[in-house]
Amino acid sequence: MQLTAFTDYTLRVLIYLGVQPENKRSNIKEISDLYNISFNHVSKVVFELGKIGLIKTIRGRNGGIMLGKDPSEINLGALVRHTESPLTIVECFDDENNMCKLSPACRLKGVLHQALQAYFQVLDSYTLSDLLVNKDGLHQLLNS
Repeated sequence: MQLTAFTDYTLRVLIYLGVQPENKRSNIKEISDLYNISFNHVSKVVFELGKIGLIKTIRGRNGGIMLGKDPSEINLGALVRHTESPLTIVECFDDENNMCKLSPACRLKGVLHQALQAYFQVLDSYTLSDLLVNKDGLHQLLNS
């Protein structure tokens, strides 16, 4: 299974914001420069994260972005489900556009569904705070 770039960037933005000192406001440019990701891509991520309340966006001269929730409240499984929706890992997962001739008798869909559930079960057991346990080390890497 491969996550989209959008999900990858979403996780990186949240990790970046999670290692910042409390009440420090960051901005899209510093994040895009740090990760060498296009400003437009990071803008889209920030917009979506703001829309779902995971980050706060403050406009104006002293504006910026910061986490909108405690890292322990940001579940990785829920986040990946949101950013990867709809998750159509194979054609037969898409009831509307499934053209596979094997679908009526194929067991692959069930096997892949079971694997996907196991994948999300693992992600559901972690939050952003679990990714930040080595906050000092991450902060050093991001600021070097």
